[in-house]
Amino acid sequence: MKKIDYSVSFRDERGEISDLIENESINAITRITIKKNAVRGNHYHLETWQWNYVVKGSMKLVTYMPGEQRREVVLNAGDLAVTEPKEHHALIGLEECDVLVFTKGPRGGKEYESDTFRLEQPLA
Repeated sequence: MKKIDYSVSFRDERGEISDLIENESINAITRITIKKNAVRGNHYHLETWQWNYVVKGSMKLVTYMPGEQRREVVLNAGDLAVTEPKEHHALIGLEECDVLVFTKGPRGGKEYESDTFRLEQPLA
């Protein structure tokens, strides 16, 4: 998991423009809501990359890449983090949370479960 620091690309009296993701092919954009203390995920994908952008609220992203240390990061509104293929991940609502998930790989629509592998031992 990598928390992504992005910057303002353009600013004027009307507001700001920030590029969240550049030079990637996105296969799906999914909206996920998470209730306070609810856990989503506890799985991994063999081929799929996921960028998680918190629109509202806050959540904890817990990840584990086999052979590495377990990691946790709190994401608040406006934060962006990416998980890569084979990275185990779980999302925990610290409060009501609204997240946009940008996906590269077989994860959207009819392929939703084709690249999802549930964890025998949940991260959260």
